Amino acid sequence: MSSVRDVAVFVGSLRKASINRKVAKALIELAPPSLAMEIVEIGQLPHYDQDLDADPPPSWKGFRDRVRAADAVLFVTPEYNRSVPGALKNAIDIASRPYGQSAWNGKPGAVVSASPGGIGGFGANHHLRQSLVFLNVPVLQQPEMYLGGADKFFDAEGRLVKDDTRRFFEGFLQTFAGWIEANRVR
Repeated sequence: MSSVRDVAVFVGSLRKASINRKVAKALIELAPPSLAMEIVEIGQLPHYDQDLDADPPPSWKGFRDRVRAADAVLFVTPEYNRSVPGALKNAIDIASRPYGQSAWNGKPGAVVSASPGGIGGFGANHHLRQSLVFLNVPVLQQPEMYLGGADKFFDAEGRLVKDDTRRFFEGFLQTFAGWIEANRVR
């Protein structure tokens, strides 16, 4: 890999102390030098309304531009009702419109889901992948990142406490870096 790749990271939970935000921050901290990863906030985005496409709100324009500028995308999400949180779905919809002008098109991506529960957000992970297939985002298949019991991964300051989890994250990130190079838009 000859240059640094810009990875836009989207956290499905809006809570500042969410498990998924902690996971995203840990991944950013452990990223190899070839990946410049940054959380792109989604909580400020007004609900998508097609009537506004002719004159979109400034927050939509900025968000769409940020997605377009990224070399790759990473989604880190909890599971709400066997799907993704509404704020994340809204962000995906905003950057996919107007029809035929999707900012997501062709960007290599990956999905991480984390939960205190045992199945680690499996439903959200797969539901999100369905949308990404339609949006032409080639999504990393392996290693899968369903992080069950994720509330036990961090200390009170939000630092990873388990070495095996750290190694798993590092391996995932190395594979993701290779995925980005193999699938990036040229």
